[in-house]
Amino acid sequence: MAAEQILTLAIVGVTLGVVEGVKPGPLLTVVIRETLSGGFRAGVRAAAAPLFTDGPMIVASLLAAGWIATQPAVLLLISVLGALFLVKMGVECFSIEPPEVELSDTSTSGSLRRGVLTNLLNPNVYVFWFLIGGPLMASAAVEEPLAPLAYALAFLFTLVMAKVTIAWLFDRSRGQLSARGYRITLGACGIAMLGFAAGFAYQAYLLYPQVA
Repeated sequence: MAAEQILTLAIVGVTLGVVEGVKPGPLLTVVIRETLSGGFRAGVRAAAAPLFTDGPMIVASLLAAGWIATQPAVLLLISVLGALFLVKMGVECFSIEPPEVELSDTSTSGSLRRGVLTNLLNPNVYVFWFLIGGPLMASAAVEEPLAPLAYALAFLFTLVMAKVTIAWLFDRSRGQLSARGYRITLGACGIAMLGFAAGFAYQAYLLYPQVA
């Protein structure tokens, strides 16, 4: 049972990591710009930003997960908010355009610093960890303490690797990445997000009798 929970949370982490990794946003824009202006290595440095910015949020979420799991009312509220946030993200995947980057005279040095600053100033990073990461880890923390860690590590690794892959594709294609292929990928991510939103809503439904 413990191994099954750990594997399940790891798979969820990988899935959400892919979704967050390919979905256009401030950090992905920086990764692409750094790749086109400074090469693949510069893009990789920018893509590594979550390793430095998400660490404190992961620790805070892990520490809070155990407490959240013992507070049905708090978990219910977070589950509802998380479901709404996931629906918003899922719907956006069907309408947003692939990222377009205008190159400037920005120095090719300091790619990691620019990626870190961009991620630190992105409010969605904080919202994601405390509305999505928190409930997911809390749901498994009571029965298997290692499951939340498996989720966090799998998510973080996959998130970075997804952005590194995009940096590689842009480097090889010199910025001419297929818009159609990217939209298909985003559509698949949108479906995955809506599926997770349904799971959060179902969790809230199960929690409601404990709070009412």
